[in-house]
Amino acid sequence: MFKPELVVTPVDVDHAKTVLASGADAIVVGEERFGLRLAGNFSQTAIQELCHYAHEQEKKVYVSMTGIFHNEELAAVKEYLAIIAEFQPDGIIFGDPSVLMYAKELALTIPLQWSTETLGTNWYSINYWGRKGATRAVLAKEVTLDSVLEMQEQATVEIEVQVHGSLCMFQSRRTLLENYFLYLARQEAKALKQETGLLLIDEERESKYPIFEDYHGTHILSAADVCMIDELPAFIDAKVASLKIEGLGKSREYITKMTELYAQAITLYQTQPESYHQQKRDFVQTIEAMQPHYRPLNKGFFFKPTVY
Repeated sequence: MFKPELVVTPVDVDHAKTVLASGADAIVVGEERFGLRLAGNFSQTAIQELCHYAHEQEKKVYVSMTGIFHNEELAAVKEYLAIIAEFQPDGIIFGDPSVLMYAKELALTIPLQWSTETLGTNWYSINYWGRKGATRAVLAKEVTLDSVLEMQEQATVEIEVQVHGSLCMFQSRRTLLENYFLYLARQEAKALKQETGLLLIDEERESKYPIFEDYHGTHILSAADVCMIDELPAFIDAKVASLKIEGLGKSREYITKMTELYAQAITLYQTQPESYHQQKRDFVQTIEAMQPHYRPLNKGFFFKPTVY
């Protein structure tokens, strides 16, 4: 039976090694300046170390360069790409076409993965980027399961789908948290950078949205975590290349446990499909027991169309 790749976003070097040992086939790392919403900020030295380590373990490393780059950042983008290429990662994840163009200019042979968070909503778009040089497309989080399966049928590139973790609902280059605390509380705002314990509270709906700032501005995440561990057969039977666990805002222990559970579930369905169907609710209950009380699990947009 087809085995999808399990991709995880770790928080640091030691944790990256742990999740690889716990069942992840690949990890996503990167430097905050060049990658959006990374679970951890990885230096060039750390990326080089992880590329060497992962390849020894026959695992993969993908480097995120999904930032939205302005004119003054282009020289640094090219320089960073050239340096990272020397480490021989297994893929570069990009959203801005400048990364793709520089990769061609530098004659790189590293596979490129197109990821814009919101634009991968149809198979024609992902095939367009395939013709431009991408080998994989990371689908938007706001597509239904039926749309995912249709895109898989029509795609000329591999596709990646997030199956667990929080979704980004909002991003602004403005430092909204810093501005808020400076204006209202007169607190030292610099301490808020990479703070993942802050919540935007919607009392009317009784929802709490994680909010944080990084190099790229302010980000607001969904009030619930997507959990598709009991829906894995749809992706595996369709031969979706890559399933992702998003670790942003999560503890090392939580991400590691999710990696173990999803790896177990995938293997169980491959080897003993009936046992998987008997135990899938147990997987969900184990995850529910680990969830903070204010973060329920749901199916994201897989079973409900998004209305823009």
